[in-house]
Amino acid sequence: MTGAAGPDGGPLGRAFLARVLEPGDEVGGRWLREFGVEEVVRRLRDGGRPLPGVSGVRWSGLAARARAADPERDLETAGAAGVRFVCPGDTEWPAQLDDLGDARPTGLWVRGRPSLRMWALRSVAVVGARACTAYGAHVAATLASELAERGWVVVSGGAYGIDGAAHRGALAAQGATVAVLACGVDRPYPRGHAALIGRIAEQGLVVGELPPGDHPTPSRFILRNRVIAALTRGTVVVEAACRSGSLATGRAAQRLGRYTMGVPGPVTSALSAGVHELLRGEAVLVTDAAEVAELVGAIGELAPARRGPVLPRDLLEPAARSVLAALPGDRAASAEEAARGARTSRDEAIARLYELRALGYVERHGDGWKLTRQAMISVRQGRRPC
Repeated sequence: MTGAAGPDGGPLGRAFLARVLEPGDEVGGRWLREFGVEEVVRRLRDGGRPLPGVSGVRWSGLAARARAADPERDLETAGAAGVRFVCPGDTEWPAQLDDLGDARPTGLWVRGRPSLRMWALRSVAVVGARACTAYGAHVAATLASELAERGWVVVSGGAYGIDGAAHRGALAAQGATVAVLACGVDRPYPRGHAALIGRIAEQGLVVGELPPGDHPTPSRFILRNRVIAALTRGTVVVEAACRSGSLATGRAAQRLGRYTMGVPGPVTSALSAGVHELLRGEAVLVTDAAEVAELVGAIGELAPARRGPVLPRDLLEPAARSVLAALPGDRAASAEEAARGARTSRDEAIARLYELRALGYVERHGDGWKLTRQAMISVRQGRRPC
């Protein structure tokens, strides 16, 4: 926590607003932009004349929350749990969150030793379905592990399924990972991931918009996803059904001008249908960490070219390959027939046939030429020497 700027400004005022305003409240964000923290806090505490853009009912609800807010206690509770409160303008504040405009968090509660700003500079989100398949979990863990080995910070939501697999993959590689929660960072959710989130806090960072002790709701999960998207240089959706909340992260990344990537799955899998829908739009298909790094990394950080194995026929001269291709697979053929098939002269065909015999591709049968047993086996297996 940095120093307070008066009783209602700075961290204390923003901690108050974190308790009163819901994450992603763009009306509240506009108030902060137009009136400043101190004035918004004063008006909410006073509870009198409403700020513009809200109904009387909603203003009454906000005023009631303001009366119950105790930012000093929240900051004390956070400090006792090893949690710091990072505000816009602090040296640790990631500037890319400002791209959210009026939906920018009022502040972030951060648990863990590293600098959030520094880690966010080279980070990638890996998200997906909670009820994932074994394929999805394997891909997420492998992808996160490889990204971590390349020096990338893996960001996810700490949930079951793809999120948990991504965090575990990064941790297994002794890499950096950040969990962005939809609740207070002092009360990990889901409970079944308490040990995992504890490990993340020790080795990485646990981050959230909500003050200590606050609980998650369905809407808070969706709104949390915008922070994941804004914090990172790109988002990879590994596995997601058409109604998956993780798609909101990918779409938020697209709106923010971040890279949006998807890992394809079986076309028969409902859990990949949402990813495939993203890929039909502006998302980029990726299959491994090298392809992700090629998109989000520095110039020249290219994925290796995808090529099949180099087979013996690849090493033949074009003229020899043409003569070899001209020989039938079920019988011997004359040099004249090979020449016609290869569109070359008889003398050239004979020269190439002797070359192919020396390499073990063909053999003499009387006055004709025939593919060897080795070449025939390759043909039957769909691996004709090539």
